[in-house]
Amino acid sequence: MFLTNTDVSHQVPGHQERCNIRDVLDRIGDRWSVLVITMLGDGPLRYSELRRRIDTVSQRMLTLTLRNLERDGLVARTVTPQTPPRVDYALTEAGSTLCERLSPLIDWAEENHPHIVASRERYDNSLKDGG
Repeated sequence: MFLTNTDVSHQVPGHQERCNIRDVLDRIGDRWSVLVITMLGDGPLRYSELRRRIDTVSQRMLTLTLRNLERDGLVARTVTPQTPPRVDYALTEAGSTLCERLSPLIDWAEENHPHIVASRERYDNSLKDGG
């Protein structure tokens, strides 16, 4: 059967399963989740420790990210009754397996960051020069 880009009702056999995981990939690929997961990869942290380590994240976004990761079963929140209450965040088993898989991606990003920055500058400069 010939498909066009407007034939949205047609399901391609075998691809539905891949489309069903889009919400999971969206969570993993959002702006802050990967950083939070990798920070927690070294062990449990308090909210304030996470905030210090990821100094570019706003309080609101860190809170939302932690709630979403907790909702997805990737992060566990533990409240210790004391004054003031102590709240720790740690990876669950699923979060730990995700962190293991993200580690090579983080390594790649760190190794290639200078190359990416230089490429962006070259590209941006070529646009300014009319290229």
